[in-house]
Amino acid sequence: MRLISGAVVLALVLVANWGATDVKAAAGDTSNAPITGFRDSSKQRELEARFLAVPEAKRAEEHLRILTQAPHIAGSPEDKATADYVAQKFREAGLETEIVEYRVWMNYPAEISVDMTAPTGVNMHGPAREHVEGDLFQDDPRVVVAYNGMSPSGDVEGEVVYANYGSPEDFDRLKQLGVDVRGKIALVRYGQNFRGVKAFVAEERGAAGVLIYSDPSDDGWKRGDKYPAGPWRPDTGVQRGSVGYMFQYPGDPTTPGIASVPTLPDSQRTPPEQATQLGKIPTTPISYGDAWPILQHLAGPESPRDWQGALPFTYHVGAGPAKVKIHLKQDYQFRTIWNVIGKVKGSEFPDEWVVAGNHRDAWVYGAVDPNSGTAAMLESVHGLGELLKTGWKPKRTIVIGSWDAEEEGLIGSTEWGEQYAKELGGAVAYFNMDVAVSGSKFGASAVPTLKQFVRDVTKSVPSPKGGTVYEVWKKASEKEAVVGSAQDAIGGVRRVPAAQTSQDAPVGDLGSGSDYTVFLQRLGVPATDISSSGSYGVYHSVFDNFAWFKKFGDPDFVYEQQMARVYGLQMIRMADVDILPYQYDDYAKEIGSYIGAAQAKAQNKWADKTPQFGAVLDAAKRFQEAGAKIAEKQRKAPADAVRLNMALRDAERALLVPEGLPNRPWFRHVIYAPGQYTGYAAVVIPGVNEAIDQGDLERTQKQIAVLADALNRAAKVLDAYK
Repeated sequence: MRLISGAVVLALVLVANWGATDVKAAAGDTSNAPITGFRDSSKQRELEARFLAVPEAKRAEEHLRILTQAPHIAGSPEDKATADYVAQKFREAGLETEIVEYRVWMNYPAEISVDMTAPTGVNMHGPAREHVEGDLFQDDPRVVVAYNGMSPSGDVEGEVVYANYGSPEDFDRLKQLGVDVRGKIALVRYGQNFRGVKAFVAEERGAAGVLIYSDPSDDGWKRGDKYPAGPWRPDTGVQRGSVGYMFQYPGDPTTPGIASVPTLPDSQRTPPEQATQLGKIPTTPISYGDAWPILQHLAGPESPRDWQGALPFTYHVGAGPAKVKIHLKQDYQFRTIWNVIGKVKGSEFPDEWVVAGNHRDAWVYGAVDPNSGTAAMLESVHGLGELLKTGWKPKRTIVIGSWDAEEEGLIGSTEWGEQYAKELGGAVAYFNMDVAVSGSKFGASAVPTLKQFVRDVTKSVPSPKGGTVYEVWKKASEKEAVVGSAQDAIGGVRRVPAAQTSQDAPVGDLGSGSDYTVFLQRLGVPATDISSSGSYGVYHSVFDNFAWFKKFGDPDFVYEQQMARVYGLQMIRMADVDILPYQYDDYAKEIGSYIGAAQAKAQNKWADKTPQFGAVLDAAKRFQEAGAKIAEKQRKAPADAVRLNMALRDAERALLVPEGLPNRPWFRHVIYAPGQYTGYAAVVIPGVNEAIDQGDLERTQKQIAVLADALNRAAKVLDAYK
């Protein structure tokens, strides 16, 4: 029998209510197996066992019930009430807590209508009220009518053209079919790309307006029973969401690059009419029930067969004879939003921050998105609070943010990141959680330096299915490949990584669509994003409420408990680690793969005119060699690790370029950015790949040089540590 310490015995007593499987997993952590970056892993495992004993399913359920008892769109009184609740829980746990206000430009809907005006005799007046039999939450008068944030006001009428998912390739296909979209209303379905991209491309191609609907093939009856019988979108369900051009820059549209603090004078703001984040054509969402008669009355060519959705007729692309009038009157104002910030000051390295965050605002109730994350975060905070009561202090400062107005355009996190950019120069990681629980399938995305860190953390957390989260995750990935789908456009983390350099559990890449954006892609802070996903068809609708979650998402709240443990363990481990657990050798392998793929794409596009990749290949090799050398030094764990940790931290910052990416300078990271025509999914080495995609040979060569310079800078930072 293995001897275990008194602290671990205490922890095992505390976890008596976990069940046999959980106790077994916890007991497994009493071994002396090393934890990467720690000189004394046994002491750390004792601390982690005490933390893992704290998060409770029942308490998470109570958090979610309270957070979702009313619709709480950003800037509303109900939103402020959720801020007060989170702040109260932070303070109860012993965190130094403040509510931080920003004054931001955003819209509420004043008048929204969509009417079919042709053919004669066909009646459709939308958006129809979201309604199913028996839902307890749908009739609250505070439910805001379905609309798109950051759409302009406008009145447009025209023939309708069906444009599939609204990608550039889809509009190109329409042109090949002889369909002119200029002056027409583009009807596009949700999925594959960010909704703001759909509006952007439609605007580029000359459309007068955009209607976005959810096709039942993507998140309705083709996937399974629709709510309330099943978890999928019912006929009247509408996906709200922002159509701001966040691939240009996120945050308040009037303050790119600076914080929209309440005292900021209007003279320092960008006038809304000049903000490149704001589109020019009216865009609004409808249900597939409302889209049905429009699609049914389109003539013109049959749609390409891969454009066919699940409505019971053959889809045609138009134009017409279906004709629609869109009337949008948006109430744009400067509105106050509220971030809640909790801190635990570090005992040894107070200027090195471990930041974690989850947004709190929702389009309606937001049980899954985002408050499954908020409930789990609060359980993590409760666990931190219990450790603080025992006298534990983290070595590094832990900062936890409950962000506001994420749904309108990642506003709260972006404004805070811009305000504290200098202080975040010392941050060692940002841990994100958003759509935390919609089912049982764990997934993660991360910058490559932290992909193994996420895997290692999950090896210490028990799974409700038995074993550890890691074991269940890896086994599921071996049986079922993670593939892209229309649902990826909800900004989830179950995405195929651009380069899978090992056969381990797949960790995706960070594009955009959630609050890690400002930290990684503008400030160069290594980041992760985690979730536990499932059949989730009510995204951004009135039906994403407590009743749906209790029935379909996580009835026993055991995955809420799991996510609280994973999330909190990331914070604790990173806050106390002796040697930062970044893996630059893995990073270099992935970057090498990205460059090879870009070179092949360029050769395919230009043949004998292919740009020269020699300099960037040399730089990638130098970065790989530097990564291998620094990994060896990390393994030797010097007694004084301050200089080593500084080199590890600063190498990520070296991958930023002050001038930013071409045509969108807010984004500064040369390895990862949201794609200009995907929005959510990451484009790797974006400067190079987007230049190739646009057929710009001169720009491609310039961006190859920019990438080479960045890789050489990062290698130099690593090599400087002797």
